[in-house]
Parts: sequence; C-alpha cells; structure tokens
Amino acid sequence: MISGSNPDGPTIEPSFLEEKKLHQEKSFLNKRETRTVHDKARCTVQLEDFRKFCTVDLRLSKSTVRNYAWCIRAFLSTYEFTQEGIREFLAGVENPSTFNNWLKAFAAYAKFSGAEMKFKFKRPDPPIRPLPTKKELLEFYSALDAQHERLAFVGFAVSGLRRHELLGIRLDQINMEKRALMPNHCSPTKRSFIAFYNEEFEDELTVWLKLRPPKSNRLFSVSGGDLSCLFRVAHHKTGLHITPQTLRFWFANEMARLGVPDRFIDAFQGRIPRSVLARHYTDYSLENLKAIYDKAGLKVLG
Repeated sequence: MISGSNPDGPTIEPSFLEEKKLHQEKSFLNKRETRTVHDKARCTVQLEDFRKFCTVDLRLSKSTVRNYAWCIRAFLSTYEFTQEGIREFLAGVENPSTFNNWLKAFAAYAKFSGAEMKFKFKRPDPPIRPLPTKKELLEFYSALDAQHERLAFVGFAVSGLRRHELLGIRLDQINMEKRALMPNHCSPTKRSFIAFYNEEFEDELTVWLKLRPPKSNRLFSVSGGDLSCLFRVAHHKTGLHITPQTLRFWFANEMARLGVPDRFIDAFQGRIPRSVLARHYTDYSLENLKAIYDKAGLKVLG
C-alpha cells in the first residue's frame, strides 16, 4: 500500500496529512491558550471577590487580606482547592507557624467558596525567648548611629507597641502632656488602647523633633526598605539580635517584674481582655492607666 493512501478510497498525499496534523495541533494549542486566559481572568475576578469577602464579611485588616489573597493565588496556580489538593500541599510544610498561616488563608477561602475544611491547626511548643539584659540593651543602644533608630529603640522598649504601630504614629496621636501614644489600630483580634512613654523616650523625642522633616505629620519617615533593615547596623556591631518584637517581649516581662497586673500589660500592648473581670470591672481610663504606668517606674537605659 502506498504511504498515505486509503485502500477503500482515493490516494491521500503525505503533505496533506502533515498539514492536517499541524492544523489540529494549532487548533488544540489555541483552545488551551484561550482556556488558560479565561481561567486566569476568572481567578482574578474570584480573588477580587475574595478580598472583598475578607474585608467586609470577616473584617480582616488590609495586611491580612493582602496575605490571604497572595496565599490563595499561589496555591491555585498549582493545586485544586480540594481536600486532596490541600492535603498534598500541607504535607510539604514542616514549620508549624507556616502551616497554621497557610491554613488560616485556606479556612477563609473555604468560607468564601462554601468548600469543606477538615484540617486542624498545629500547636507548636511556645519558643523559649532569652531576654536581653539591661547591659545588653545599653550596649545595643550605644551602637545605633541614627537618631530615628535610637528613638524607635527606646520607644519599643518603654511602650510595648508593635512595630507598625509605633513607626506609624502621627504627631497628632502624641499627647505630650500625658506622655501618651494613641495609635489608630483596630482589628477583630488586635487593637491599640493607650500606650505611654517615660522621660527616656521624651528626651529622644525632643532631639528628633528638631531633626525630622518638617512637612510630614508622621513621627517617623521610613519606607518599607528601612523597616526591614531597622537596627541592622547595631546588630553587626554588637552581635546582639534585638528586634522590635524582642523589645515588645522585654516590655511585657519587665512590667510584670515591676508588679503590673497582666490585664493592664495587655491593655498597654493592645491585647483584647478575655476575662469578665478585665472586660467589665477594670478601669481602663487614661488617668488610671497612666498612674499604673508611672508607678511602675520602667527604665530601659538607666
């Protein structure tokens, strides 16, 4: 039989068969490409709806919504959002905190899409965090070259605020008469009450107000890159690893050592009181909180 022929019909030239094959392959690729474009467009629309759901229905913060959307986009680029797909993905995540962070995003997306979720969060052992000594704090502070870093260092240690809360403070959120900081931060799980500062921060603040850019209403004029390398030079000089989170942790432990009740430390650091006593029978007025703070006599450099 001649190559490319049909025994029951007319002869078919090999070139025709090759052309037909190429046409079929091209048609298949075009359909797949079109389907991919449609899938991406549908995914983009779905993610926008998911962001709105997290913002409006779940009342999550902007940063949490952004993180959840990133997680879901990354996951859906490789896996199907099914029990098997999630199980296969999470099987490769060993760090308990990372595992829980992914699972939080999946749980939010399951509520949004109506999917079923049967996975449990990991319960990691609480890390043992060594507290820096007063001598180490002073050594680290002395290695800071920039005035805004010295101000931030003392501010984290004496106020107990989170990094973005202190660095986002505006001048109109500082009550210099009461030595109070009032960051505007509230979410379903985290909020800011009133934080206070001592004379050490006041001295650093006085110096910084003479140096800072006069046109900005923000106390700190730092960019995202500055945030990631905060205290990095002092770390290389001293070998001490002290971060804003370390200083927040040091504040809580030092205030407890000075005799401040846990519910007031929680208030200073913006944690929501859970007990009935703390919620309904505790005076959280500015005057009472300031009296408790001043009585503790917190010092970081002295």
